[in-house]
Amino acid sequence: MTSDLSNIFKEELSNTLEQLLSKSSQIEAIVALVSDNYDSTQLVECIVKFDFKGISSKITFYIPTLSATKFEYLMLGGMGDLKEHIDDEITDAVNEIVSNICGSFCTSVNAQGLPDIGSIKSEVKSSAIVEGSLLSGKTNIYEIVLSLDDEKLPIIIHYDDILLPFFSSVTGVTSEESEHKSNEAPTIVPSNYYNAPSSPSVQTPKNLELLYNIKLKLSVRLGTKVVLLKDILRWDVGEIIELEQMVNEPLEVLVNGVKIGVGEAVIVEGKFGLKIKKIGNEDFRLNHIGL
Repeated sequence: MTSDLSNIFKEELSNTLEQLLSKSSQIEAIVALVSDNYDSTQLVECIVKFDFKGISSKITFYIPTLSATKFEYLMLGGMGDLKEHIDDEITDAVNEIVSNICGSFCTSVNAQGLPDIGSIKSEVKSSAIVEGSLLSGKTNIYEIVLSLDDEKLPIIIHYDDILLPFFSSVTGVTSEESEHKSNEAPTIVPSNYYNAPSSPSVQTPKNLELLYNIKLKLSVRLGTKVVLLKDILRWDVGEIIELEQMVNEPLEVLVNGVKIGVGEAVIVEGKFGLKIKKIGNEDFRLNHIGL
């Protein structure tokens, strides 16, 4: 069965917006888009490519003027006047937000170790200002109703056919139905649907308790980079090495050198600490650290 990534995507979208905009963020509902509602407005279009398991596909984000102008205004700390129309600065801000959402989504998915996904990565391929009439006639397109504090803001998502089964809670398309998906418009998905409790974890065997006092090395990876030997030999005191990880991406949690989750840095009584954001279940952790 194809893994459903809807819950992870929803959570990372909401969390990333909350971190970047410093506003309480929550997804109220996801509905099939009524394109006529956007005929007379402009949108920022961001096309994001996803690669996993030899598959290349894409998700296209359409951010209407109402949301795009608000996002840029809040990213700037609420300074100045709220713009009425989309411009290049707003497009750049939306591009940065979408890039961060997709980066966080990929990091969280990778932490789950899903066999049908493997390692997933994303890349924003383009961003542009488009007219709302472009949405007319599109299929597989949904409107996310986002609550930002007390304000309702829309975000529009268009899925490639390949990705439909991986977001089945939103699209209603399973892997078995992907070639014969219904044209029937999906109904609103209640926000609490995504927060349903997961299935109970497998009970820990009693004999595993004998291993509880084994010491394992916990480490946190800030980022990685492939470098040439000749560059390493040239390094000196004061050298700055740019890592591949963005500053606002989650940090990788490693046990005995194996990644089991992601988290964010915190300060605890003057010392660095780590707040877990995502972590594999009990079976995943045991299997990946060799117990």
